[in-house]
Amino acid sequence: MHPKEISILDFTYHLPDEKIALHPLEERDASRLLIYKDGFISEDTYSNIDEYLPGNSLLVFNNTKVINARILFTKPTGGVIEIFLLEPYHADYTSTLTATKSCEWKCLIGGASKWKDGALELTTENYTLSAQLKEKLPDAYVVALNWNGNVPFAEILEHTGNIPLPPYIKRKVDEDDKARYQTIYAAHDGSVAAPTAGLHFTPTVFEKLAAKNISKNFVTLHVGAGTFKPVKAATMQGHEMHAEWIDVSIECIENCIRNIDNNIIAVGTTSLRTLESLYWLGVKAALDPLLPQLNITQWEVYDELALQETIPAAKALEALIAWLKKNKLTKLFTQTQILIAPGYQFKIAKAIITNFHQPQSTLLLLVSAAVGNNWRTIYDYALENDFRFLSYGDGSLLFI
Repeated sequence: MHPKEISILDFTYHLPDEKIALHPLEERDASRLLIYKDGFISEDTYSNIDEYLPGNSLLVFNNTKVINARILFTKPTGGVIEIFLLEPYHADYTSTLTATKSCEWKCLIGGASKWKDGALELTTENYTLSAQLKEKLPDAYVVALNWNGNVPFAEILEHTGNIPLPPYIKRKVDEDDKARYQTIYAAHDGSVAAPTAGLHFTPTVFEKLAAKNISKNFVTLHVGAGTFKPVKAATMQGHEMHAEWIDVSIECIENCIRNIDNNIIAVGTTSLRTLESLYWLGVKAALDPLLPQLNITQWEVYDELALQETIPAAKALEALIAWLKKNKLTKLFTQTQILIAPGYQFKIAKAIITNFHQPQSTLLLLVSAAVGNNWRTIYDYALENDFRFLSYGDGSLLFI
């Protein structure tokens, strides 16, 4: 079956509200860990994850950092309008977050019908932030933001924005969320949702991994709100997969090549999507080294690219590096819209570390691509044994 024909109704399960973790555990690495390998399930905690990973493995982490993407404006009438920043509009993250006067963002707007015209304002001791509605897009809005004080927009967000907890965490943001909804290695501002598989890692866990000669790689994929986008179409052909920006250095790609015959393990669905996208971007570069730009759309890895003669993973990554050097680039910065669903053949990743995902989600399709129909056995076990689900919940180590 082509993934376009998949019915999302085949990927549903009953998730009671009480199974959804509303708060993180006091200790990150105390979260429970379900291990699935060769058809067998066992369990432990993240503090002992090193015991289940082969020596000389390479773990690939997403070092994106969650921004305070929710900004609340109060109208003179007392009504509140929430602007949820999705991504910079026709600009990159670096220039937008370092801008000192104005910037434009693609946004969701809560209470948009109440915002007829004119600017909204939010005043602090040091500056005034104003928002102007510029354009209505099919699925969002374009908002222009302006401020005084000659400070970078990243600082504006730090002081005026709120951490964007997922919609299924039905409570107000508290002080602990500022630290706990970030990984300890978060480095590059840009996400509006955390790469939650990494929330369980601590300095102690990293020390134990290093003692076993398990190394680390860091990629950057800025997680968009599309990660929570429900699949409403009857089949996947009617669902548009969200596109996300990836940022990967040549050194990272070279490290993957050196470890291609070892176990390369993705920490999170975003890292997995990035790794597999690197392979297909390399295939494109190998087929046509003169391409002016590289990106991955939703279906091409099942259609036109899949029809090409199979290129070994190392060769594809070498072609990608050659393309970058030919274009005088030290890193890859592009968009991927790859949809990993049952029928997908993994090219680089040998396992994934990931939390438990929502029913009828593209993330659950990705899990099923990795473990087949055994996803039901895994999720039934987690539900029956009181694992905590979703962003602040427990997680799993799944060997592909």
